[in-house]
Amino acid sequence: MPKVMLAEDDETMVSLLSTLLAMEGFQVVSMDAAEQDVLTAVRSEAPDVLLLDVHLPYENGLDVVSALRQDDELKNTRVVMSSGMSLKDECLSKGADEFLLKPYMPDDLIEILKQLA
Repeated sequence: MPKVMLAEDDETMVSLLSTLLAMEGFQVVSMDAAEQDVLTAVRSEAPDVLLLDVHLPYENGLDVVSALRQDDELKNTRVVMSSGMSLKDECLSKGADEFLLKPYMPDDLIEILKQLA
């Protein structure tokens, strides 16, 4: 069962995605983006895929994915980034595997996760 980590500061979104992805057969872990450092959380949970919001309260997702790609232990973690702004090129150039523009259809996310996990 592939493990997906949610690094998202919108609690409603986390709740909806957790339910949806669990129904689709994913193991879902979420982190408190206001309390935890993303890289520390990824290191402790070792997810197959990280769903990373670009705009987190204390971290910029672009910086997070750059740091992830430079970390020998974490660099192979698959990353799907999302934002309400069209930042696909920036996200992919920093090392994201995929980008989803919010609001996105749940089916689009599930298809991407199944390809990456």
